Formats: sequence, C-alpha cells, structure tokens
Amino acid sequence: MRTRPEHCHTRHAVLLTLLALAGCNGNLLSRDHAAPAPQPQPASTSAAVLSDYLLLLQRLVQGSASEQAEIVARAQNEYDAAPTPSRELRLALILATPAHPATDQPRAQRLLRELMAHPETLLPAERALAFLELSQIDDHLTLVAENRRLQTDAAHEDQTRMASANRRLQAELDENARLRKELEEARAKLDAIANIERSLNERKPGTTTPHP
Repeated sequence: MRTRPEHCHTRHAVLLTLLALAGCNGNLLSRDHAAPAPQPQPASTSAAVLSDYLLLLQRLVQGSASEQAEIVARAQNEYDAAPTPSRELRLALILATPAHPATDQPRAQRLLRELMAHPETLLPAERALAFLELSQIDDHLTLVAENRRLQTDAAHEDQTRMASANRRLQAELDENARLRKELEEARAKLDAIANIERSLNERKPGTTTPHP
C-alpha cells in the first residue's frame, strides 16, 4: 500500500504529466463554470487549468495547519454557495489529498463519481484529471479495505486459536480436578478400610500361653 508521501507525489506527478501533455505553461485561471458542455480547449488553456489545481494542491500540502484549514474551508464554502462542477472537483481534490486533517477520501470518491456520471459538464483537462484521481482513490480504498479485511481475518483467527487453546486448557483442568477427586476418594476408602482393620484387631480377645 502506498504511504501518504508516495501517494501525494504520485498525484503531483499525474498533474505534471497532464501539464506536459497540454503543451505549455499558462497563467492561473479562476473560473467556476455551470453545466453546459464545454467547447474544445486550446493547449494553453488546458495547461492553465491544470496548473491552477496543481498550485492549489501544492499550497495545501506545504501549508501550515491554519493555511490548510483556510484552503479547505474556502473550497467547502464556495461549493456550498454554488456547487458548480469545477468547485466540486476542487473540493474533491482537496479532500483526496493526504497529509492534512481534513483528508476524506471516501467523500472525495463520492464527489468524483458524481462528476464522472456527467463528464460533459467538465472541461477536457478537468475530465482527465477527475478520471485519474478517481482511479487512484478507488485503488487506494480497495487496498485499505483489503488490508482491513486481512487484519480482521487475522484477529478472528487469533481469537479462534485462543478460544481453542482456552477450551483445551479448561478440559485439562477439568480432567485434573476429576482425577484429584478420584484420588481423594480412593485415599478416603483406604483410610476407612485401615480404620476398620484396626478396629477389628483391637476387638480380638487376647491369647494366653498354656502352662506346662
């Protein structure tokens, strides 16, 4: 399973790859568009769109705790005010980013699935980014679930083995107690027999030696 830094580096590498495919660097864009199907983008616009998200995530990862909280709160407030596709994607990417207190990959997964259910509402660059991010989250959460299942199975097996060992131990204790009881009963019987023999011997008349 990827560690958090490795996962973050992978996400940045994906964004950088998309930037390279877009062709060139662009100025940051701040746009919150509505649902109509976007027109084809020039390479410079694609690069600017991806650069916008990349710099936002870089600020999130490298920022202080207060800066991270501010970024998350702003993205959430903007989404609540007007849940446009770009704002939903921005919030999803922030929630999917590890190494900050507001990380919530299951929620990010839900948001991205909502977006991918209507991919025509996203710009082409956003669509590619959402698809790649969702693929990574799906893989990551699948591994987390599998790891949790294995841990649960291992814990269950340990509990089963412990229960079996406890049953064997209790059976041995019960058997020892039974044998101890039988031994005590046998000793009591022997003592009773010895007492009876001693009593009989004490009751026999004394023998006299005949005179010549």
